[in-house]
Amino acid sequence: MNIAKRVILGTAAILAGAGAHAADLPVKTKPIEYVKICSLYGPGFYYIPGTDTCIKLSGYLRAALSVAANSYAYPADSGLGGARNRLSNGYTWRAREGLNIDTRTATEYGMLRTYFQGVFSWTSGGYSGAGNGSTVYASLGGVQAPNNANPGAVAAGTLGVYDAFIQFAGFTIGHAQSQFSAPWADYPGNWYELVGAGGWERVNQFTYTADFGQGVTLSLSAQDQVANYTSNIWNVSAATPAGLAAGSYGGNDIAGTIAPDLVAMLRVDQPWGLFQASFAAHDNHAAYYGATELTGHPDDKWGWAGQLALSIKNIPTGPGDTINMSGVYAKGASRYAFNSYISSSIAMYSGTSLARAYQSVGLAGLSDSVFATGSGQELTTTSGFQGAYTHNWDPHWATAIYGGLAAVRYNGTAKGYICNAVVTGLALSSGVAGCNPDFNYASVGTYTSWTPVKNLTFLAELNYTMLDQKYADGSTVTLPLQAGTAKPGAAYELKNQNSLTMLLQAQRNW
Repeated sequence: MNIAKRVILGTAAILAGAGAHAADLPVKTKPIEYVKICSLYGPGFYYIPGTDTCIKLSGYLRAALSVAANSYAYPADSGLGGARNRLSNGYTWRAREGLNIDTRTATEYGMLRTYFQGVFSWTSGGYSGAGNGSTVYASLGGVQAPNNANPGAVAAGTLGVYDAFIQFAGFTIGHAQSQFSAPWADYPGNWYELVGAGGWERVNQFTYTADFGQGVTLSLSAQDQVANYTSNIWNVSAATPAGLAAGSYGGNDIAGTIAPDLVAMLRVDQPWGLFQASFAAHDNHAAYYGATELTGHPDDKWGWAGQLALSIKNIPTGPGDTINMSGVYAKGASRYAFNSYISSSIAMYSGTSLARAYQSVGLAGLSDSVFATGSGQELTTTSGFQGAYTHNWDPHWATAIYGGLAAVRYNGTAKGYICNAVVTGLALSSGVAGCNPDFNYASVGTYTSWTPVKNLTFLAELNYTMLDQKYADGSTVTLPLQAGTAKPGAAYELKNQNSLTMLLQAQRNW
């Protein structure tokens, strides 16, 4: 037994010693995968470790203050902004962080790309009247933003998805800027949303782009028309005094989506600048004349829009100076001339010299088509032009001058429907003879920016907006009580209106 114990203990000691020596030997570790620079697609791209896909992260942080406005970078032409009273904001403040994620992979079919742009925003709101001597703060449940405006226009922290698309073998699939738009869209040289533009706002689409070389491309696209590229399909038979008082000439009677908008775009990019021609077809699909499907409905009616755009770069006035311009004509596709950030129902107030009127008001309404019970759709004609000149004083200072003008015209039948509603609902003093819902809408402005160091810019911008309404001079309407804006039921003079606003902004790109 003693011999057996000695053998066992000796064996254990030998094994323990062997284990100690083995622990001292070097152990082969897994190789570290370092992040490598990807030079295929320009600066800022890196290979995702373990893959052949390159990624670039970028973004910006922006702080901005709109003065004399109830929405960021938008004129005071509707809602609380247009009311011009104690409920109107003296300023609207916004802070925003943007994040861009760009991935690219070389394949046998060419580059495979995905792109995402998201924004996190906080925008101050305002107080609307409750109709009983108290007010309610505008929040996600009490929107005071223009029609179709982005969620960041209300008081809350919000998430916005601007871009989310895949590009492969000439196809673009997902949420991206419309192929109809010029590269500068609503901003030929400014920050305010302008009229006469195809629209900056993104849209779901399926697009094929053919590249013919020498900077010549052709894009064919099917894009979603909800909701950015639809204004109103007005059922004038459903008009109410409250709606008319806000510039809404009927019940918005849009049916479900049946057909996407069809877009074609030809572009020529050259060192001297850019030329683009765009065309869009838009289906106006109305719902019912009344409360149920038994009441019937008007037939569909296709509208269309065309645009020409021109950019001239490096003009003789200075390095980097540019001129951008575009013109749009549309029939039954009004959002291609008026971008979706511009309200489709306008009510602007100011003083009056008429003894029989409480104040003056400018009313205007934008639509794709108009109809009354038992009738077909009458398409609305719109047109617009915008342009800007940007001058770089030196590498740190730049100034832009810009302007845009758009027009809305209703045919005789549509005017008859609308004017009968206005005379009946608002007691237009000049009667049908003095009624004309046509209008012009213009915006001009200038901004100067200072970039003290790379990727940090401060700017100040002034914008002047004008509503040219076409109702007969001296006409009055009797508006009902509007509790949200604290406007009393009274007679108001119909008159042209204007708005002067300012934007102060700081932005850091990274």
